[in-house]
Amino acid sequence: MIQVHNFINGAYVSPVAGQYLDNYAPATGLISGTIPNSDATDVDNAVQAANAAFPAWAALSLEKRHEILLKIADGILQNLDKLAAAESADSGKTLHTARTIDIPRAALNFRFFATALLHVASESHHQPGVLSYTLRQPIGVVGCIAPWNLPLYLFTWKIAPALAAGNCVVGKPSEITPLTAYLLGAICNEAGLPPGVLNILHGLGPTTGAAIVGHPAVKAISFTGSTRAGADIARVAAPVFKKLSLELGGKNPNIIFADCDYDKMLETTVRSSFNNQGQICLCGSRIYIEKSLYPTFKKDFVARVKALKVGDPADPASNLGAVVSKAHFEKVLGCIELARQEGGIVLCGGGALEMPGSLAGGYYIAPTIIEGLPTQCRTNQEEIFGPVVTIQPFDDENDALAQANDSPYGLSATLWTNHLQRAHRMAGALQTGIVWVNTWMLRDLRTPFGGVKNSGMGREGGWEALRFFTEAKNVTVEL
Repeated sequence: MIQVHNFINGAYVSPVAGQYLDNYAPATGLISGTIPNSDATDVDNAVQAANAAFPAWAALSLEKRHEILLKIADGILQNLDKLAAAESADSGKTLHTARTIDIPRAALNFRFFATALLHVASESHHQPGVLSYTLRQPIGVVGCIAPWNLPLYLFTWKIAPALAAGNCVVGKPSEITPLTAYLLGAICNEAGLPPGVLNILHGLGPTTGAAIVGHPAVKAISFTGSTRAGADIARVAAPVFKKLSLELGGKNPNIIFADCDYDKMLETTVRSSFNNQGQICLCGSRIYIEKSLYPTFKKDFVARVKALKVGDPADPASNLGAVVSKAHFEKVLGCIELARQEGGIVLCGGGALEMPGSLAGGYYIAPTIIEGLPTQCRTNQEEIFGPVVTIQPFDDENDALAQANDSPYGLSATLWTNHLQRAHRMAGALQTGIVWVNTWMLRDLRTPFGGVKNSGMGREGGWEALRFFTEAKNVTVEL
């Protein structure tokens, strides 16, 4: 049993009201510890600490800030096994995924922005007798609210650029997956991060998260989560002109033409459908296959998915672990039942899995493939965020685009074709913020990340993140 504490002003502290929430292990369904149920008083204490730390942190030399952030990156890697074990136990993802993807990427986030801050250049504009230049200055105290699917990965994706730009942070990880954010505080202290620069609060979205969003001294909010929660945040933040970056839901199309590299496509499509139990905002949950290839793809894809092993996240042989919580488990199962009611044909999976021994109470769902559903049904329009995909054929390029774009979401798309001109035409016409051609989840941290439509507003990554976490000031001098 692990009792998690808030991290405020460089120290681990209990919530002022003494209220705690149970934390559950998805693999077993059992309580694994408790976390603070922080309220507005805890948030105000964290904001005060951040405000007090801001002047010195913003004034610190770029080289010193760079050095501290690099030490945090090193500290994450030095604690790789401990963090990976905590991430796997907390989220239900396989230990292999946490160890090879989530925790190394968290370290890379700090390393990337530690380096980027040394290379930020401001603009200057000359005309006879006049010099205009742009200053990029930190905002002050910013709020960073992260989701449960990639806990440390996405938490650091927000706080690293915020700190690199000279801001102080009040951060909230998901209450469902608090452990690695809790452990990060000690790593930051060891790296020499000054007290108050990063504060980490635990609790529920409608209470702790809402208090961060609504606090008048918090000048910007970076949020990743559901479209519904993003809309709630916007309703509070927009009228008082807080800066907002919202990375929200996805219902991503995976478009497969007959001229693709078939073996590479098939292997990648299994991964892009079910990695992390389908709980990645970038997973391709709507798979469109050119009609001539459809029968072959259907047969091979179903066979590959049936061969996946769902099991103990700590078992190296497990391809999939547990979904993150009982509530999410029930939601995904409800979505599968809805698909049946809408006329969908379940080709494999389609329900919960009974596990042996200590795993009997865990949240395990068989990877599920469904066909025979129209574009406009709820199953193809609403985000499921679990190990569930639909497959459907298309006639030609125009048909594929029409089906792919017929969605309220627009985060990412994957396109499989060896026709160069088609690849560029499709990439330009797809209504998404990200397009992968003949690959998936290949990320260059210098590039902008984000979506269109109900998938959010603003962009993260690279210079876009550093721009978001700064304010531009124009200075004009008459010479």
